[in-house]
Amino acid sequence: MPPPSYPIDSRACIPVRCGTRTEYVGLRTLLVNAHRIDDLALPLPPAQSALYRNLAPICARITGLDDPEMPLGAWLEHRKALLNRTDGFPAQQVHAYFDTDKYVFDLFHPHRPWLQDAALAAQCPKRSGINALVYGRPAGRNLAWFNGEHTDTDPQPLPTREALWHLLAHHSYGPAGRCRVRKAGSLSSGQAQAGPLRSTVSFHPHGSTLYETLLLHQIPYRGDGQDPDADKCPWEEPHAPDPVRVPPEVTWPGRLLTGRSLHAALLIPDADGEHVTDTHLTWATQHPKLPATDPYLVYDLDPAAPADRRRRPRRADADRAVWRDLDALLLAGDEHRPGCRPEAFTTLNSLPESVRARLRVRVCGFDQDGKVNNRIWYTALTPPIWVWAQEHDAAKATRIAHCRLAAESLAGTLHKAAGRAWKETTGRSRGQDSGGLWARQALAGYWPRAERAFWQLIDDERSARGVFAAEAIRALHQATAPALNHFHKAGPALARAVQALRAAGAPPSDTRRQPAGGAHAQP
Repeated sequence: MPPPSYPIDSRACIPVRCGTRTEYVGLRTLLVNAHRIDDLALPLPPAQSALYRNLAPICARITGLDDPEMPLGAWLEHRKALLNRTDGFPAQQVHAYFDTDKYVFDLFHPHRPWLQDAALAAQCPKRSGINALVYGRPAGRNLAWFNGEHTDTDPQPLPTREALWHLLAHHSYGPAGRCRVRKAGSLSSGQAQAGPLRSTVSFHPHGSTLYETLLLHQIPYRGDGQDPDADKCPWEEPHAPDPVRVPPEVTWPGRLLTGRSLHAALLIPDADGEHVTDTHLTWATQHPKLPATDPYLVYDLDPAAPADRRRRPRRADADRAVWRDLDALLLAGDEHRPGCRPEAFTTLNSLPESVRARLRVRVCGFDQDGKVNNRIWYTALTPPIWVWAQEHDAAKATRIAHCRLAAESLAGTLHKAAGRAWKETTGRSRGQDSGGLWARQALAGYWPRAERAFWQLIDDERSARGVFAAEAIRALHQATAPALNHFHKAGPALARAVQALRAAGAPPSDTRRQPAGGAHAQP
């Protein structure tokens, strides 16, 4: 029997959405038919976000958008011309890229398995197990999300195409801390660093077809000069990276989007290659990660922080609705604002008007801690929002930012007021910042109300603070209504909380004046 093989360029391993159907295709078919495909349909948002990043440089290669010597104006015009095409990527160029002898897309290639290191079979004395790769399965001491039929003592093989999805997610969102010991030369370690996207939320421009989406993912070169042949994706390299040497500098676009993993992996297949039965998962380098700006992340700016920690990627938070990040996308970069627009969105104003009008944003977040614990992943798709961008409608963009800030401010006031009322009523406190039971319940009821109010407010001229104060009061009433019959101190304490919310919702020029709808808000 020949050795197992699984070439992802030809095997049907990537789920895509075509109308109401979900189909599985290889990378070749995906790119040749990208103009007929609506979107990727991976069931793991972290894997989908990672796959967008892996497809983007391939798209750049086959279209010539990866030329660092191309002037910005010419680059923008070239992309605009590509977006105006109706026949998608040229099939001949797609096949020419995948037919390049030096590039390997086989998951089980004996020497250069895709996004893996074959040397791990000799460098790692102990395997990691298949469960360590699969998010949600129990493995060792990690937290199991969905046990189902899976146990750490009886790991079940994983279909190879699903192993591919988890491999993509592992390289981007993998854990930090203990891993399988790897001995490379004189260097031996069992410690790994966190993946480059761990704990982050990504914002991907989304077009009407996958072809359009991949072109919207392109970013122009903004450096001071780069050798056109210097940039390589991992599968374009002649050999696996040396774990002892300092990693090569981050180049555009290949290494920036695909070559910053700090994890090394090796999948172990069954006899026919249709399933993965075991893995080696360990560290890729012990050197510090190289600085890089990911083009699909929002960076929050903290002027008071040390220079090397002033810009931090916005963390994923499953409790934070997507509308609360809209202003970071719509407002142009400003050193005085906390959020810096993702780089992929800085050139969207040069798009054809028809493309710009229907542009949406795919949000992919993975709520994790910085080490090993995974909370939950999530995804969302915004409505067309680019017509509200600051460059096109400054008043609407400013209004959206103002409404978002008002909602956040009233949430803070609600948390404090409800927490104070809880403590005054019960004499108990669950910690300085927890706010107690009422604060948690009131906030849980406030945010859905605030979201509905937000979408209404961006199209009218009511006082945002007044409207959100009224919603906060309603949420507080709903959360605390049962307590009025059980605690004799609840009434006065809650009255003071409502008074604080009304004051917070009043216009700054007259904090004693009650906003319309806020003074008489009833549950």
